[in-house]
Order: sequence, then structure tokens, then C-alpha cells
Amino acid sequence: MSERSESGGVGGRPPTRDKTEADEGRVDESGAGGEPAGAGPPPAAGTAGTRRARIAAAVAAVVLFAAVGAVLALTTPWNPLPGRVPGGHAAADPALDFSPAEIARSRAFDSAVNPPAYAGLLAGLAVVLVLGLTPLGARFIGWATARVRRRPLRIVAAAVAVTTLLRLAGLPFHIWSESVLRRYGLSTQSWPAWLTDQLKSLGVTWVIYTVALLLLYALIRRFPRYWWTGAASGGFVLVVLVSFIYPVVVEPVFNDFHSLKQGQLRSDLLAMAKRDGVPVEDVLVADASRRTTSLNAYVSGFGSTRRIVLYDTLLKSPRPRIESIVAHELGHAKRDDVLWGTLVGALGIAGAVCLLYLLMTSPRLLRRAGADPGDAPERAPGERGAADPRTIALLLALVAAGTLLAAPVQNLVSRRIEARADAHALNLTRDPATFVSMQHELSVRNISDLSPDALEYILWMSHPSGPDRIAMARDWARMNQVAVPPPLR
Repeated sequence: MSERSESGGVGGRPPTRDKTEADEGRVDESGAGGEPAGAGPPPAAGTAGTRRARIAAAVAAVVLFAAVGAVLALTTPWNPLPGRVPGGHAAADPALDFSPAEIARSRAFDSAVNPPAYAGLLAGLAVVLVLGLTPLGARFIGWATARVRRRPLRIVAAAVAVTTLLRLAGLPFHIWSESVLRRYGLSTQSWPAWLTDQLKSLGVTWVIYTVALLLLYALIRRFPRYWWTGAASGGFVLVVLVSFIYPVVVEPVFNDFHSLKQGQLRSDLLAMAKRDGVPVEDVLVADASRRTTSLNAYVSGFGSTRRIVLYDTLLKSPRPRIESIVAHELGHAKRDDVLWGTLVGALGIAGAVCLLYLLMTSPRLLRRAGADPGDAPERAPGERGAADPRTIALLLALVAAGTLLAAPVQNLVSRRIEARADAHALNLTRDPATFVSMQHELSVRNISDLSPDALEYILWMSHPSGPDRIAMARDWARMNQVAVPPPLR
């Protein structure tokens, strides 16, 4: 239930032809010059075959993004608490429930944590755009892969080199942010432990990007005109696969988990999940306290891997408050929010790949990035145009720009989904007073922003603010003729 998501990395989503795809790309039947059959140079952007491919990719991008828009329009709970509120909607006023000291602390923390967040975002974006949209990125990759002869290893070396450089560029801002968290008591990690987590995160990035780029550049080389079809399909599958394996493969890299011991809390949580019709296999505790003092819980996994996960920091809260926060997470599971989010993300990635093809086959953009547009005779046929591994910097720059542009929409939809999960928690527990006290505790312990401005909502806020959630609980109480929680002040 964290309200901010850290943006530390580069960063989500054919017409009839006269010849077969392999024929269009073939150098000769024997693969002359050491290139396999079908691994020819990408044709010049003005050829009829390329025009047909670009038109097909543009149409596919429009259709896929239209599908994303339709799914979001139809499934996003734009009004998570439908119906008339007797007496009108409650005011989302921090002064009603938070003390002047709590409000002042929230503002001070916001003022301290925003500079490294904004500076890191701008610096990271500037670095990746300079690498991708100037010859510097191509030169850097050329230097990093100069001693590597085999093409797959060159792609691996390029992926590792660029992602490491970008992580190093953002490291000072991550250190700055971590220092703020330590000053306000939110981080409990030692610096060596923090650095270990950074290295683990970088390792996960290496694996994901290396696998994705190896597959992508193999498709580009083999199918120079229609690689976007395989890449879009592969991107869709990869998003779905990562969503399923993340809970059992990636989460254990960063946290240790153990089953919550037998007792009243475990029995009550499993009984609540059963009453809600959400199959849950286990209740786990994550050792979050070795990193943070923040409170959180979530429902993770699918089917036989679905489990309720509690931060160990949450276990000290009163049982009704724990049940309130878990009821919220059960709302996500009951509505299959992760599955729908995975579908939208997969469709978005597929559409983005089609758009990426249009950009990566632009001669002007390739020249700007320091890669030849496909007609440089000094390079091997399979190393020209988009197939040139030096275009990895350009690709990552386009991904970073796309991720930033998509963030406002993602956050808007996420806030509506989180509000619906809040309504689900209220319907399940029918205890708005505990919900209000829980949201107050979450906001104070996590030092949440109680009055975010418009830019913070756009860039960072994936959840409603604490006062917004408290006001919604009072609306729910009026609508359901339950005692309205009085102001906590």
C-alpha cells in the first residue's frame, strides 16, 4: 500500500506480400559472407516492402492501443463508491484527523524527499536521452564491446554496460533519497545492506534486459521487415510470464518469508479470505523491518501460489487494523486486479513494440543515434540499421520516454483501483472507524504526503492520499447507515 513508487531505472507495453519474410531478407541461399540465410540487411526505408511493413506496424499499434484504451475505459472503477451520499461528500481535510505536528512532519518530509526524486528523474532521463539520441551512446557501446567478437555476447555486453551506466548515473540521487529516509526514521538498513540490495536490483535488471534484448535482436536480424510481429507477441508473453513468476522468483531475492505462526490472527485472516471467496494458501510474514519502519501488506501470487503477505512491522498493530488492511488487499485479489493489470500491460507492451519498430526503422533517427540507417557497406549485413547492437542505447531511450509518458495514465487508473479496494474493505469489515484509524496510522508511520500537489499526483501517486481515503470511509458510513467516524482531532 505504498503511495509512491520509486523511479530508479529505465524504468511497461500483415498485408498480402509478393514474397515470404525469409525471401525479403535473404542475402543468398548459401548465407554468403558468413550470414545465415534470411539475415540480410534491413531494406531502405523507401522500398515498397518496408512501406508495407511500416503501415502494418502502424495499424497494429493503433489497434493495440485502442484495445488498451477500451479495457481501461470499461474496467477502471471511475466511481469506486457509486450512489448518493446523504448530506454530501465528506471533506478530505488533513486538519480533521492529523495533528499540526503530524501535518508539519509530512510537509517537511515531502520537502526533503522531493528534490532527490525530481533531480534523479530528470538526471536519469537526460542521461538516457543523450546516450540514445546522440552518437555518444553508439560510441560507448562500441567501446564496451570492442573486444567481443560473437554477436550474442556483444548484445549481452552492451545491455550490461548501458544498464550499469544508467544505474551509476542515478546512484547519487538514490543515496540522497536513502539519507532522507534515514533522517526521518523510515529506513533501518545499514549502508552495506542497502548497497547489497542495489546490486541485487541491478542483477535482476541485467537478467531481464539481457533476455529481452537477445530475443529482440535475433528477431530483428532474422526478420528485418516484420520483426515487430514476433517482438510484440514475445513482449506480451514475457509480461504475463514475469507477472506469474515474480512472487516465487524475484520477491525471495529481496526478502525472507515465513508462515505466520498458528494463532488467532492467522485463523481470522484465513477465515476472512474464505468468507470473501478468495482462495488463499498461506499467510506469510516478510522481514521488512530490516529495511524500513513502514507498514504494508499485500496478496501475492495466483492459484496455488496465492498468499497473504504481511510486513513484520505491521504485526504490532491492533488486530482489527491488520484485518482492515488485509481486507483491502483481498479486494484486489477478488477483482483480479493483478490479472487485469497484466493484460493491460501486455497489450501496452505489444503496442509499444509496434511503435518502436516505426522509430527504429527511421533513417533520420538512426543517424542521430550514431547508427547507420542500413546502407553502410563497411558493416556486415546483419549489423546494419536496427540490427546494429549499437542501437541498444536508442532503444532504451525510447523505452524511458514511453515509460514517463505512460506514468500519468497508470497512476490515475491505479488510484481508482485502490479506491475500489478501499470500498471492498469497508464492505467486508463494515468497520469504517477502524478503517479511518488504520489509514491514519499508515499515513503517520509512512510519513505520507497529506496534501500532494498536481505534479506529485501525476508522477508519483499510485494511491489516494490518506485524507482522501478517510473521507471516502465517512461517505461509505453515511451511505450504509453506519456510525460515521468522528474526526480524530
